[in-house]
Amino acid sequence: MVPSFLSLRLSCLGLWASGLILVLGFLKLIRLLLRRQRLAKAMGNFPGPPTHWLFGHALEIQQTGGLDKVVSWAHQFPYAHPLWFGQFIGFLNIYEPDYAKAVYSRGDPKAPDVYDFFLQWIGRGLLVLEGPKWFQHRKLLTPGFHYDVLKPYVALFAESARVMLDKWEEKAQEGKSFDIFCDVGHMALNTLMKCTFGRGDTGLGHRDSSYYLAVSDLTLLMQQRLVSFHYHNDFIYWLTPHGRRFLRACQVAHDHTDQVIKERKAALQDEKVQKKIQNRRHLDFLDILLGARDEDDSKLSDADLRAEVDTFMFEGHDTTTSGISWFLYCMALYPEHQHRCREEVREILGDQDSFQWDDLGKMTYLTMCIKESFRLYPPVPQVYRQLSKPVTFVDGRSLPAGSLISMHIYALHRNSAVWPDPEVFDPLRFSTENASKRHPFAFMPFSAGPRNCIGQQFAMSEMKVVTAMCLLRFEFSLDPSRLPIKMLQLVLRSKNGIHLHLKPLGPGSGK
Repeated sequence: MVPSFLSLRLSCLGLWASGLILVLGFLKLIRLLLRRQRLAKAMGNFPGPPTHWLFGHALEIQQTGGLDKVVSWAHQFPYAHPLWFGQFIGFLNIYEPDYAKAVYSRGDPKAPDVYDFFLQWIGRGLLVLEGPKWFQHRKLLTPGFHYDVLKPYVALFAESARVMLDKWEEKAQEGKSFDIFCDVGHMALNTLMKCTFGRGDTGLGHRDSSYYLAVSDLTLLMQQRLVSFHYHNDFIYWLTPHGRRFLRACQVAHDHTDQVIKERKAALQDEKVQKKIQNRRHLDFLDILLGARDEDDSKLSDADLRAEVDTFMFEGHDTTTSGISWFLYCMALYPEHQHRCREEVREILGDQDSFQWDDLGKMTYLTMCIKESFRLYPPVPQVYRQLSKPVTFVDGRSLPAGSLISMHIYALHRNSAVWPDPEVFDPLRFSTENASKRHPFAFMPFSAGPRNCIGQQFAMSEMKVVTAMCLLRFEFSLDPSRLPIKMLQLVLRSKNGIHLHLKPLGPGSGK
């Protein structure tokens, strides 16, 4: 039996704890209310659609298919409008080139309300860094995306694509449409494993396979967390099965990256191994990170190395998966452009067995079609910033420092003031002549300004190689009964996949 005085003390402690929790909860609520008041006041000059008392605009966006809903709001509210996720997170949602230039020509940091969710996995890499450390990392990483480094990757892109296409050859024999998105995702992740860690095409070991599955899992879990308000609080999230699964996958990813870095560093102590790496036909991303030095001979710490590797793996595969999948959907939707791209690719390939780096620059029409698919289906439809200093827009309206900005790339690319007949697929919008007349911030598939995507040349090179090989092997057509339903989950996906019919073009078509 518990003595009465001990029972009384426990009861008092319980009351104190309950009181403390109530006080902390009350203080948190006061902070949130003050923050809401500050954000609402900052956006007071910008009219917008009505908000739900609890969910803001989030519920309407989820119920109506948010991307096209925002486009309809963009017609109603030129330049920008407030966008609330719940009652306490409010962004100024912009979709006009001059507004985009006012913010994205600067180096404002990413909005922590969104990007802090990434920290547990990717740490403080280039995606979320700000200030001098961001500048240092950007400078150290830039040589890793020079075209001399990217040239040998063409063969790696082709190897991974060929495995996927052989799998599609078998699926196509059944004569039914199938979802291409998942296969493209596996191909893109496999490519990154080769380009990041130097993995060959002999298959992945057990540890690599576990890492591969962990990255796939983390991407999905991250997407689910962003759209679930009850998961936004860290304390609550880590207590849920979803949160614990996320932490386990993070541990697998981190252990893999740490081990590879440790092994590579140890190997580089051996002069023979060092010479062998230098004589390889290509350096992988990890080689470049380990060799990166600034003018003061400073290098990346182990924590920085892991953050940049994990960031590259996260950013590099999902975006490319989205871009390739929606491009092939566009080709199926517009067979006349598919035919013209295929003929161009056949002419460039000629009697060669495979593509060379110099061939990519000759793919003029294919490149215009890729850009037009990026316009209509941008891989990252929405990005977020927090203003580090005030901004005044072209129409005289302004926002103070600390305000949150949502750059709605999907709505910008459908802005009829910039793009005549915006729903029409017209690759000639990206002819040299037409592109030169357009506002430099009208087309932002890789963001823009000093914080644009450092890997865009890598992504475009992979896109060209993979899509060219796809068009040589297959003719793509729609399944009218299973048209994709657009969905924003970090990248542009489809709720029901992207189902296409594939007709093999037979030997002599680039196999």
